[in-house]
Amino acid sequence: MIAGSSPTEPEAAVDLGPPARSFGRNVWRRFSRAPGAVVGAVVIVAILLLAVFAPLFAPHDPLAQNVALGALPPATGHPFGTDKLGRDVFARILFGARISLGIGFVAVGLAISAGTLIGMVAGYAGRRVEAVLMGAMDVMLAFPSIILAIGITTILGPSIVNLMIAVGTVSVPVYARLARSSVLAIKENEYVEAARALGAGTAAILTRHVLPNILAPLLVQATLGIATAELEAAGLSYLGLGARPPMPEWGAMLNDARDYWLSAPWALIFPGVSITVLVLGFNLLGDGLRDALDPKQH
Repeated sequence: MIAGSSPTEPEAAVDLGPPARSFGRNVWRRFSRAPGAVVGAVVIVAILLLAVFAPLFAPHDPLAQNVALGALPPATGHPFGTDKLGRDVFARILFGARISLGIGFVAVGLAISAGTLIGMVAGYAGRRVEAVLMGAMDVMLAFPSIILAIGITTILGPSIVNLMIAVGTVSVPVYARLARSSVLAIKENEYVEAARALGAGTAAILTRHVLPNILAPLLVQATLGIATAELEAAGLSYLGLGARPPMPEWGAMLNDARDYWLSAPWALIFPGVSITVLVLGFNLLGDGLRDALDPKQH
């Protein structure tokens, strides 16, 4: 050792802090810490399970009629009572959950598919294409959604399929505008410019580089949109423009019960409560996803 020199001291360990969490773990952590989001998820999962396993939980055939047992109040054999035709309300609500959920998912699926495509093309192409496409969306938004849906179902005819088409169609502008604004925010980013410089086509850029980066807000809107779709579908069925008798759809059940709700209020209350719980569940779930996917919360 050279005189006057001090022994070499070990280098101090650098504190790098806790390991970084993945994006998925961060999203799950924020989601699980939101009581409302958890409640909404539990409600939706419970309704889905009841709908899938409706034959196991339903005490009676939802379409079986027995006029002699018409308008019975809730009792052991009929926990939610019966309607005027003697059909078990509980069984009809369980099987009706399949129809109501199916309407919501299919309608939103149609809306998000068409709206995302229109918004991506409008936002990426710009100029005249954007003016034409978004002008058409603005025209649709000029009409109240329920009025536009009534007009579509009136033209196409009352049925479940036409109901889903109508509800999905009136929701397209919402997803188109959201997709367009998201595309405008990211289309000038470096990775998009790099893909364009390497000769990638428009379709490849949109599907590989743009679409994955705009899915989060679209997913949140879709979750909230299912709640809106359920309300619109129930309203159309209540007006006689959706499900046709004897299909046990919740809005149609409200329509059937409105003529005798004073003598048998349970036939109106239970379908109405079911719609409220389903819509509330999707709203809570959507709010939780919005907060969990917000990068500002990271």
